[in-house]
Amino acid sequence: MNAGCRKDDPGPFAEPWEAQVFALVVTLQERGLFTAGEWAHALGRSIRPEGEAEAAADYGRWLAALETLLAERGIADPEMVEARSDAFLRAAAATPHGEPILLANDPHSSP
Repeated sequence: MNAGCRKDDPGPFAEPWEAQVFALVVTLQERGLFTAGEWAHALGRSIRPEGEAEAAADYGRWLAALETLLAERGIADPEMVEARSDAFLRAAAATPHGEPILLANDPHSSP
């Protein structure tokens, strides 16, 4: 066990997807897709949308900021991202508990 870590300490990420979003942001920044300043600006817009109250800087906001940044750069079409998210949710609902969630489990998918 690492010094300073408690057995009951969940660590910096509550769920695996949060670590994946974090790693994706870091990797894309390291590869030059955006700068640290551009990321900070995008995350800031996600946390404090114009005319709205500031929200928590949770990983849901990180994901929203990343999706917006990728859409602005023409890398990820927002409609395609939404369609894939919807397909994943349908697949998750159709997958038995304990089994891996596969997009092929989406009842609306084509074989």
